[in-house]
Amino acid sequence: MDLQSSYQKAISFAAQKHAGQNITGTNIPYLVHICNVAMEILIASQHSQGFNVIDAVQVALLHDTIEDTHTGYDELSEVFGKDIAAGVLALTKNEDLPKAEQMPDSLSRIRALPKEIWAVKLADRITNLQKPPELWNASKKSLYLDEAVLIATYLEGGNPYLENRIRELIHSYKAYLL
Repeated sequence: MDLQSSYQKAISFAAQKHAGQNITGTNIPYLVHICNVAMEILIASQHSQGFNVIDAVQVALLHDTIEDTHTGYDELSEVFGKDIAAGVLALTKNEDLPKAEQMPDSLSRIRALPKEIWAVKLADRITNLQKPPELWNASKKSLYLDEAVLIATYLEGGNPYLENRIRELIHSYKAYLL
């Protein structure tokens, strides 16, 4: 399947699954976040040799379907194949673990997969390192920044273009802690 068809199939699926969801603290449809993650992947693919943009874009568009909707691994696997479903599952926090262990566990599972999945995690956090929601207190902002540093460190060597982007945004995000 070509990139355009893959994109259309995945964005349509994601739009149905995330219908009615908004970006935290806003009235902006959650689909905007998903499209922003996919845009980061599309741009990164232009700066990355040997990058499987078709798989990466599908995972980017679907990255929160298991975590934030009633979609399961089996459904994703049936519709998009096991590789895409495995990527989305790795990006999904295991909520059975204590909160402090969820991100390290997810990052460990991500590192076991192709670097395109690493890129999606970097792109997701890049997209989320915009102005934090007004309802977040200083502690939440600080923890979010610490988590971004953990992601950047743990996924170093996965995608130099996105690694530079996340480092720049981590630096800029510090202004929100003042």
